[in-house]
Amino acid sequence: MAEVTTSLGFNREAFDAFLQSRGEPSWLRDQRCEAWAKFEELPLPSQKDEEWSRTDIRLFRLDRFGFPADRPAGARLADGLLTHRVELGGQVTAWDSHPHSARLNEKWARRGVLFGSLDELAAEHGDLVRSHLFRAVDAHYDKFAALHAAAWSGGTLLYVPRGVVIDEPLHMLSVISPGAADLGHALVILEDGAEATLLAETASLSEQSPGLHCGAVELLLGPGARMRYVNLQNWATGVWHFAHQKALVDRGAALQWTIAALGSRLAKVNQHVALVGRGAGAQVNGVMFTEGKQHLSYHTLQHHEAPSCKSDLLYKSALQDVSRTVWRGMIKVDPAAQKTDGYQRNDNLMLSDHARSDSIPGLEILADDVRCTHGSTTGRVDDEQIFYARCRGLTRKEAVRMVVAGFFQQVFDRITIDSVREALGEAIGRRIREYD
Repeated sequence: MAEVTTSLGFNREAFDAFLQSRGEPSWLRDQRCEAWAKFEELPLPSQKDEEWSRTDIRLFRLDRFGFPADRPAGARLADGLLTHRVELGGQVTAWDSHPHSARLNEKWARRGVLFGSLDELAAEHGDLVRSHLFRAVDAHYDKFAALHAAAWSGGTLLYVPRGVVIDEPLHMLSVISPGAADLGHALVILEDGAEATLLAETASLSEQSPGLHCGAVELLLGPGARMRYVNLQNWATGVWHFAHQKALVDRGAALQWTIAALGSRLAKVNQHVALVGRGAGAQVNGVMFTEGKQHLSYHTLQHHEAPSCKSDLLYKSALQDVSRTVWRGMIKVDPAAQKTDGYQRNDNLMLSDHARSDSIPGLEILADDVRCTHGSTTGRVDDEQIFYARCRGLTRKEAVRMVVAGFFQQVFDRITIDSVREALGEAIGRRIREYD
């Protein structure tokens, strides 16, 4: 498959042409121009920066990517891995950072729900988008965040009005062609007492093709809102994946956020949850499976800003070949956040003697009436378990698959959507290879 043709790259001339083609309101153009100025000012991160000390991007060349020249044309995209045997309430797809398709069941549209292209809805509902866009994510955090803020496109907006409970999952899918860039932005707004389930996933048209994702996710939960958000990162193994993802959880609201990271050549993701209202709660689940020379780096922050909040994070990774994962987690408790209950744990299963896992949990506690704990484990596959299974007629590959499934089961048990558990288990199982 031929690589996609891009325009002039991420330079001023291409940015001006991009702005001209958008026809957006002045407030959004101003926001983009401010971010672009910051992008031009900031250097690319390097291993001299503490946050990037374990992630080497010297082989990354930003000038190899650019704004897609044309909207892709072709057949309907596949539904994705998370939608099998699921009755969806709506679906939004993007292709090479262009809106591709959008649908929402009429019964939800009649109740004021918005679910579709952020590009289009930003013009139609400007006041709503303007008051929430980049409210959570810092648009000037680093060069990648600034590039995204200046050049995002192909994004998705989900808005659920006060008290509306959506009892059907919604789905969004982003796809990259070989050599293309995706700069999608997911903006989710749940007003007071609203509830929704959103299944988000990424994919590439070719399993090993190059590409760039520079994206962001913002989850904004009002008081008493309930949100289940599942994010499957399944880019091709040639894709560079950079993202800033943050949730703001208000008083009495509850978020279950599940991340599954299987794809990309290199990933550097900041995933933050801020508990900003009394009694807010968040459960964060992470599943990572790496192979080949993949490098996945996920930095998580559970930020307790208000009292009587609870956060519970469990990340598990299994590594084969010469792959590497980096997990750096922090629970931060502000002085006002008394009665905090925070927990984080990271477990790593080594399927190869040559893989590497860096696990760095941390606590920063500025209040005196809290309960915060963290833990980390790393180990290899138990040879006795493999021997036991093989004595009962299983091949080594089948035995390893059983061990890996058991390792991830603790996370899968926390996922309340049957189809998601099955899809993630099958996707990981297909990646396990035979070992001597």
